[in-house]
Amino acid sequence: MNVRSIADGGEAVGASTADTADAPDTADTGSGVAPDWTVRVATTAATGALLAAGVLHVVWVFSPWPLKSWAEFAATIGGVDESQRPSGPETFAVAGLLGTAAGLVLTGSRPTSNRWARSWPVRAGMWTVAGALSARGLGGLAVSGLRLGDVPAVFRHWDLRVYSPICVTLGGLTGYVALRTRRRRRAV
Repeated sequence: MNVRSIADGGEAVGASTADTADAPDTADTGSGVAPDWTVRVATTAATGALLAAGVLHVVWVFSPWPLKSWAEFAATIGGVDESQRPSGPETFAVAGLLGTAAGLVLTGSRPTSNRWARSWPVRAGMWTVAGALSARGLGGLAVSGLRLGDVPAVFRHWDLRVYSPICVTLGGLTGYVALRTRRRRRAV
């Protein structure tokens, strides 16, 4: 087990070469003691935003908030007619997926203190979340920016300014956390 000491300048105490070779990447010494502050900030931002988006989707099962009507909601948020608006169970499913994504990012960000964080399902899940959010964001920017598809102008406006940039940012933050907390291969 690695222990950090302020008195010795932050060097890992009791860490052998074998310990550090499998440790997650860190910015300061690479010792694997703990993720650096940038990983903590990225984890907090990504987890908080994913949880907030999940809560918002739960609210949307019952209410068109912050808009006044379901028709306005469907056009602005989904880019569809009111009759094509996702059902309550579909919206709950999205909320659940967002909550799961937040849990994966939070769990995966602490590989030295959580045995599940090193498991392949968590690692694969983090990369899947990063890829899905990045694809949604970049695809949305391309489709809305190039005016591909037939969607309401209000949706295109918000997709270019809010929805897609948030997805790209969350995908990038999740990918950053996954990359910075990966296990390094042992040198041969």
